[in-house]
Amino acid sequence: MEYIELFGAQVPRIGLGTWDLKGENCKTAVTNALSLGYRHIDTAEFYYNEEAVGEGILASSVARSEIFLTTKVWPTHLAYSQVINSLNQSLQKLKTDYVDLFLIHWPSDTVPLEETIQAMEDLHHQGKTRFIGVSNFKPALLDKARRISSLPILTDQVEYHPYLEQSKLLQYCQKNQVILTAYCPLGRGRVIGDKVLEKIGQKYGKNSAQVALRWLMEQELVVAIPKAASTSHQKENLEVFDFQLTPEEIAEINQLKRGLRVASQP
Repeated sequence: MEYIELFGAQVPRIGLGTWDLKGENCKTAVTNALSLGYRHIDTAEFYYNEEAVGEGILASSVARSEIFLTTKVWPTHLAYSQVINSLNQSLQKLKTDYVDLFLIHWPSDTVPLEETIQAMEDLHHQGKTRFIGVSNFKPALLDKARRISSLPILTDQVEYHPYLEQSKLLQYCQKNQVILTAYCPLGRGRVIGDKVLEKIGQKYGKNSAQVALRWLMEQELVVAIPKAASTSHQKENLEVFDFQLTPEEIAEINQLKRGLRVASQP
């Protein structure tokens, strides 16, 4: 595993996304991932699986202190008291005293960002989240959040894969020391089987998914959280640190962008 060290955080560069995983399947996926060496688990209030994630962590032999655990507050709960209540409920479901990272899941048009961030800062000072961040923020809004917050905005979690360009946001993040966390890094399976990725993968004995994840790993301050329920896919997703793409191959993958979004704003 590789890590990004920033503002005192050690963030594993490959994590387990848990969107759409529920119940026993989710618990088993989390436990198996941790046994394989994952140390970064991502969930959210809106996924309705925090209890299963917490059970999966407890069922593993990995100490809580070794796990980088992220959850998120939904955009209908961004008023001050709702943010406080949201994380308190999440902690109860996750069966832990703190999360490592607490994110605004999507921005709100109705609640002032200052109010939400104040609540997140207060939760940090209470020891309930080690770091704060945002998700689905465009560069201008991310910049506003950074100016409002007295704490570092550790990450902006956005959809990012070879079929969706995020160059403006990535440049902003790299310039300002913000991690870009890529969710749906395989485009919910859309990039799997891509002929360009497969061709490149043949050279390294890797599949198209591994090449897509490696492309992300080649980029400074980028973390990826692919969802994977099966042990075989989880294992494959970790096997992206033993090869490197050439500049020509990276340029070739950069040309695959086509504006494809698989996640939609609520």
